[in-house]
Amino acid sequence: MGTTDDEESNEFPPEKRLEASNTRLIKADIATIPDMETLQECVAYENSHQNRTQILRRLKWKAEELREGEE
Repeated sequence: MGTTDDEESNEFPPEKRLEASNTRLIKADIATIPDMETLQECVAYENSHQNRTQILRRLKWKAEELREGEE
């Protein structure tokens, strides 16, 4: 049985995606965000916890990528 996007999101909540000690891991986790809902959760988490400009910029780029994929 395959996993759905919801199951993936639950497996990797924003805390797990954005709290890695290595920025390469964070970049990889951002790259695997499957949808806008998950991305919005990550942005909200980052804004309320770390508020790191570089991470927010990467999340913005990922949003642009997801929007382009919808077209």
